[in-house]
Amino acid sequence: MTGAETSMSAARNVSAAPSEPGRLDAWTGAIVFLAFAAAYFCSALVRAITATLSPVLTQDFSLHARDLGLLAGGYFLGFAATQLPLGTWLDRHGPKRVILSFLSIAVLGCLAFSLATSFAWLLAARVLVGMGVSACLMAPLTGYRRWFEPGTVLRANSWMLMTGSLGMLASTLPVQWLMPVTGWRPLFWILAAMIVLSMAAIAWVAPAWRLNHAATPAVPGETGYAPIWRSRYFRKMTPMAFFNYGGLVAVQTLWAGPWMVKVAGYTPLEAATGLFYINATMLLTFWSWGMVNPWLSRQGWSATRLITWGVPVSIAVLAFNIAAGASTGWLGWALFCMGCSVMGLAQPAVGMAFKPSLAGRALSAYNLMIFAGVFVVQWGIGLLIDVFAALGLGTLASFQAAMGVLLCCCIASYGYFLSVRADNSVEPENP
Repeated sequence: MTGAETSMSAARNVSAAPSEPGRLDAWTGAIVFLAFAAAYFCSALVRAITATLSPVLTQDFSLHARDLGLLAGGYFLGFAATQLPLGTWLDRHGPKRVILSFLSIAVLGCLAFSLATSFAWLLAARVLVGMGVSACLMAPLTGYRRWFEPGTVLRANSWMLMTGSLGMLASTLPVQWLMPVTGWRPLFWILAAMIVLSMAAIAWVAPAWRLNHAATPAVPGETGYAPIWRSRYFRKMTPMAFFNYGGLVAVQTLWAGPWMVKVAGYTPLEAATGLFYINATMLLTFWSWGMVNPWLSRQGWSATRLITWGVPVSIAVLAFNIAAGASTGWLGWALFCMGCSVMGLAQPAVGMAFKPSLAGRALSAYNLMIFAGVFVVQWGIGLLIDVFAALGLGTLASFQAAMGVLLCCCIASYGYFLSVRADNSVEPENP
């Protein structure tokens, strides 16, 4: 049997997996991972593309900083709006059915964005895209909670984030190179086609599950999101999800670009190159996390412990970048994002704090905190830049002041994290 025939056979076996699937073998797990990773690649690409397109969108639609922040944040607004029902649907219907339904909306959003003739149209399409790709990480993480061993879950999560960094990488120089050839509108036709291909891969290889409700009666207190909100560990992690993790994504997917152009004096091509380097750095960072996580776990370095030691690094780098002002280029923001990357361990840590039957809701509720934070931080930075400029500050001082507000919020969130005594080693209890 040829290699291609072997892969086809394995894919058919995966598709024929029985309901309520258990652990997957290594080969099957790798195929399933790649299918979901393809969709997450598209999700990250469309998420970050506004940073590269910000100069041309600003020119074509006469956008202010607050408009640009709202446009980029609209993706995360749509993303956050779906998270609570998404978690329930994932636990009920499984990753395969849910992600295929959602990605259909993403395809429509990309096509709508390409046809936009006004800022309101752009924003509505951006929100639609965010809603459509909102299952691209939560769906596989919910599946991994059942399909993979606990040590593999951390590795798979880090490598999913690595795939996201690869998508963000594709949103920088490759997009900048394509712009003179295609213009920005046809880029979204290409994105729509890529999403359709990823949907076909997931439909072909991903296991489907259907819970046998007669065999698994409802447990009192486990309906809805009540057991998630009651968890002290969940509440311990949420402020940093909102500000620290949200700040990472806001900078990586938008504000690093305008900072490099308006503060550091980069040309649009130089800024796209800088974003390329930032995202390449993050790709290598998340790959490294995936490689070392199993070893760190065996040495007693839990996700919570790593976050405790890692977050202060990102806070220190952010403070340095703000103080350095115009001297802060792509390297400073790459180091900030690297420092924040430890927060990527929080998602699987939260998921493993709950029973598998609650994993979808726990992960989606936590993701809601992250992307609500991204929306608030991304738009908030733009609003603050405009406010400080209206008060008479120059461009540099306005950017520094806005980032200074983010810095204060990150410090306060970390302080709260340290103040709450809770871990994810046992089932959450009522406080």
